Amino acid sequence: MKQVLLLISLLVVFFTSNAQVDQSQTGAWYMYFYNHQFKNSQFGIQGDLQYRDWQGLGDMEQLLLRSGFTYTPKDSGIMFTLGYANITTGVYGDNDDTVNENRIYQEALIPQKLGNRFYITHRFRYEQRFNEGQDFRTRYRYNLFLNIPINKKELTANAIYAALYNELFINGQEDIGDGRTVELFDRNRTYLGMGYVLNSKIRFQLGWMNQKTTNWGKGQLQFSMHHNF
Repeated sequence: MKQVLLLISLLVVFFTSNAQVDQSQTGAWYMYFYNHQFKNSQFGIQGDLQYRDWQGLGDMEQLLLRSGFTYTPKDSGIMFTLGYANITTGVYGDNDDTVNENRIYQEALIPQKLGNRFYITHRFRYEQRFNEGQDFRTRYRYNLFLNIPINKKELTANAIYAALYNELFINGQEDIGDGRTVELFDRNRTYLGMGYVLNSKIRFQLGWMNQKTTNWGKGQLQFSMHHNF
């Protein structure tokens, strides 16, 4: 019984604190993305490691660990992923409490190229979410990425490029347990940044992302490394 009361208290603090997020304060996300195709195979792995901070450093927003197995049908250009993620979410401010989520996801990544310079990628993702203190939940996500080389026509070594994306999140359920509800709209992320292609395996990006939820909106600096090996 004490454990149940402690969990309820933690969730109350968490949701209350989220509503009091300082929207004028810029946070930061530090991200590493990896992708590997097994030799002479249509299978591979991909994933990402992310540390997200409410204020830059010193106030953890989330620690996200995600990885999955990929399958790319021959001559399709589409990559499918079945993966798992573990997410630890912190409370805004001085409170050090955290909540945990385990997540299974399925994804389809569909690249396109328009003209000589416009690299577009559509990402469809379906998530099954096991949130601490909540009922089982699902979520639908769609992300539209656009990369545009500036000093070259292609994303080859030493290319500098503009990077943009917009991602929409839709909850699969409104009821999350114990009489609590959420909106069908979960959040939206809009990003604008610059990237540099070091070589065929590594590129870097620096940008700014604005995230809007039903309770708050906040700007985030994003530092990312993208690694194919």
